[in-house]
Formats: sequence, structure tokens, C-alpha cells
Amino acid sequence: MTEPTVAPYKQLRRPTDDRVLAGVCGGLGRYFGVDPVAVRVGFAVLAIVTGGAALLAYPVMWLVMPEEARPAAPVWPNPADPAWGQPPSTPVA
Repeated sequence: MTEPTVAPYKQLRRPTDDRVLAGVCGGLGRYFGVDPVAVRVGFAVLAIVTGGAALLAYPVMWLVMPEEARPAAPVWPNPADPAWGQPPSTPVA
């Protein structure tokens, strides 16, 4: 018997690579499948229409939305390693 495949659920997160201020609009755009620029324009229009009251939502969402996990930092070579400074070995096929 095979297990049914379940698609992973979507997560609302602030991206680290698509942000202007804090990444809130970029995260909302990714979550809803909309261009983040359209979300930014919509947020600006909403801020104008509400007389600036919508601007209070941005810092709240900034604090509530978790940030995307950053990729691991590259491992720096250790000068104490005897192989440091040697060319990498290529595997023989």
C-alpha cells in the first residue's frame, strides 16, 4: 500500500531576498501567488484610502511574520588543517 502524497502547506514568511523595508509585502505576495510589487502598490493605496491607518498594520505584521531561514554560511578553510592551501583532489572516474 502506498502512502498518499500530501503537498506541504504554505508558510507565511518574510523573505530575505525580496524585501524593500522588512519583507512583509514580499512574503504576502509569495503566499498568495501575486507579484510583490502589486502587493506594495495595493498597500500604498490602502494607506492613502484609510488616511494612514493601514500603516499601523505594517509594523505589527513585521513583528508577527517569522523571517525565512537564511542559507547556511560557507565554511571557511581552517589554516591549521594540513590540507589547507592544497588544490582540491579530483575523483578518478
